[in-house]
Amino acid sequence: MHLKKALVTALRPLAAFIDLLTPLRRLWANACLNSALGGTVHPSVGVLNRPELHGTRKITLGKNLYLYRNLSLENQGSGCIKTSIDVVLLRGVHLVAFAGIVLEDRVMIGEYSNIRDANHRVITGSSVHNSGYPGKPVTIRRNAWIGRWGVTTLGGVTIGEVAIIGANAVVTKDIPAGALAVDIPAKVI
Repeated sequence: MHLKKALVTALRPLAAFIDLLTPLRRLWANACLNSALGGTVHPSVGVLNRPELHGTRKITLGKNLYLYRNLSLENQGSGCIKTSIDVVLLRGVHLVAFAGIVLEDRVMIGEYSNIRDANHRVITGSSVHNSGYPGKPVTIRRNAWIGRWGVTTLGGVTIGEVAIIGANAVVTKDIPAGALAVDIPAKVI
């Protein structure tokens, strides 16, 4: 027991040093993201770790956005990703925009959820790989909560204000304001 106490005491300065590094890591991640997006990231954006950026980087981030680790943001063609104020993207969120994704004020996207506004085109006699990706915009209205663990939201969908999407749901059509939707495909309950 005496050894354990001595070890904890000896490591206390190291723990304090690591605590000092956390804000510096966040500041560095914000600066790197800001540079990658052409200086458009507001200083109020909290970045725990630099997200992966793919494609055209047509991304507009609102104030007080909070970005957790392991995010992937991708846009192609005219597709733009736009977040408003106080949006939270939790660990592992993946956004893919070919047409456009809009996250309005105070939207929260749970862990490992993804929003994809495009899907592979299927053409008889042609490889899916080379058939293109038709896209339809996705809008998530104010104060909506997209649950954790793998919610998938597909193109052409609008999720209404204050709506909640339960864990693992697949959203294939519009969800009205204030609704709770669960299942595959997502149904309002």
